[in-house]
Amino acid sequence: MTTPPPLLIVSDIDGTFLNSAERVPARLREVVGRAVDKQCAFALATGRPHRWIFPVLEQLPVRPVCATANGAVLYDPATDTVLDAQELSPEVMSAVVTQARAALHKAGVAYPEVTVAVERCGTSAFDEEQDLFVVTPEYVHTWEAQGFGVSGEEVVLGVPAVKLLLRNEHMTSAQMYEAIAPAIDPAVAHLTYSMPEGMLEVAAPGVTKQRAVAELARRYGVPRQRVVCFGDMPNDIEMLRWAGLGVAMGNAVPEVQAAADVVTSTNDECGVAEVLERWF
Repeated sequence: MTTPPPLLIVSDIDGTFLNSAERVPARLREVVGRAVDKQCAFALATGRPHRWIFPVLEQLPVRPVCATANGAVLYDPATDTVLDAQELSPEVMSAVVTQARAALHKAGVAYPEVTVAVERCGTSAFDEEQDLFVVTPEYVHTWEAQGFGVSGEEVVLGVPAVKLLLRNEHMTSAQMYEAIAPAIDPAVAHLTYSMPEGMLEVAAPGVTKQRAVAELARRYGVPRQRVVCFGDMPNDIEMLRWAGLGVAMGNAVPEVQAAADVVTSTNDECGVAEVLERWF
């Protein structure tokens, strides 16, 4: 690779840094260690909340600052400290839910219902899960249900949150996005998705992984041109376009590959390590 070695490496987690068994391969763990030993900063940028990153960090030799909730939260796991949190107001969340439902009805989809959940920040990754992830009774989980609270929609939307989830189990996320995104003013809220199973992720306006990565680069004193980012889903597009080198995984969806500078191997083929080994 002819570009100079990066001074900041940022990777998405699921479908990128982890393999299909949700493990960090030894090859990848070792090259990250070599990069850090050479004074290269390293971070993770994920749609996961900060309370879900420790199973990944336990597989690593470092405890990097992480951009979680699609960049809405900057979290330092070494001290269990929320460094920054960008929240949606109750008024905005209620408006987005109303607009999303209207958009699906207007689109004439067979099952236009939208159920909701929120991810709240709290003050620690170890706060009670039922206080941080709250769903309505009708909400259908997209992953194996863990700790969560259940309340009526007015209560769910009544407290500021770092992420609002819009769910329709009868549609794909891409179909939901196509129907709903044009109805949501980006100056009011930002929409994206990170999995195919009928779920949109809503953040405050301008809040993306790119925003968080730019803040990390500022904190570390790293110019944009010396940042390399890795990702596989639409919630990674902004940071891949912003980075000096944006790398899409071989398993990335087509629009992510189109947004990247380079396409590497899949997550199961250790595509992140494949790129980093050219420098480290």
